[in-house]
Amino acid sequence: MIRNIIFDFGAVLVDWDPHHLYVPYFRDAEKAEWFLTEICPYSWNTEADAGRTTAEITAERIALFPEWEKEIRMYYDRWLEMMGEQIPGMEALIRELKASGYGVYGLTNWSRETFPLVRDRYPVFSLLDGYVVSGEEMTMKPDPALYRILLDRYGLRGEECIFIDDNPRNAAGGESLGIRGIVFRDAEQLRIDLGEWL
Repeated sequence: MIRNIIFDFGAVLVDWDPHHLYVPYFRDAEKAEWFLTEICPYSWNTEADAGRTTAEITAERIALFPEWEKEIRMYYDRWLEMMGEQIPGMEALIRELKASGYGVYGLTNWSRETFPLVRDRYPVFSLLDGYVVSGEEMTMKPDPALYRILLDRYGLRGEECIFIDDNPRNAAGGESLGIRGIVFRDAEQLRIDLGEWL
């Protein structure tokens, strides 16, 4: 029996996208895309999600691309400008799940430095019964170790949990612990997917 629903944060509960910052800055969507592919790619940001400091990885990136120092520093100095709104329909869905007696938790790959900047800005986070942030634990999804931390911290049983993530590899990351995974598309589709289990 499923008793707990676990949610990823970025692109599931809230909209985080560096294009929100860099497209207006460059005034050119193609240039912003190039910058976020070649100079500050997502894989670089995941180093902070894994626990490294933003100052450290920023300095390393500037050493590689000194001509882009200003734009590289913007990435973490203007982090909040990368944030959009809550994902439509997700706050209402979580409220319904809680009202139905399900536990609701969070499991996110996020820097321990930047998550506190947004934690209190979005009501959906306050609805969670608990959460685990990769940057605080020094390990990331899809490593089962991060899922195990969540289960142990809150006394959950894997076979009683469903995990929702927009990344298929991360959605499947807890399967070895008995956690069923659902790949997130939007709130409407998630209601359908959850209906198969709840």
